[in-house]
Amino acid sequence: MRVNAPDFESDRMPANSRAPVGGDPGHYEIRVRGPIGPTIIQAFPTVTVSRTGQDTLLIGSLRDQSALYGVIHELEALGLQLLEIRCPPSSDSVDPPDRQPYRQ
Repeated sequence: MRVNAPDFESDRMPANSRAPVGGDPGHYEIRVRGPIGPTIIQAFPTVTVSRTGQDTLLIGSLRDQSALYGVIHELEALGLQLLEIRCPPSSDSVDPPDRQPYRQ
């Protein structure tokens, strides 16, 4: 007899209430430790790469959370250390004062 798993979809809360919804791109700033060379930069064609002190900042719009997780996965696969991910507020949104960026 096959038992179907309960449907938890209706009970799920979004992981990030500011995540892009409905195909609207979200703007992200992703900081990684150390410099990134030109070969590795090619793995991230949808973002702008700049140096900030000893670290590298990847800035760009990603279509949804899935695209963000893809970038995180690529960083991990390349052995880069993720330091911070920020989703800066747009001009039409306001963050709660207690929201802090992820830091490792």
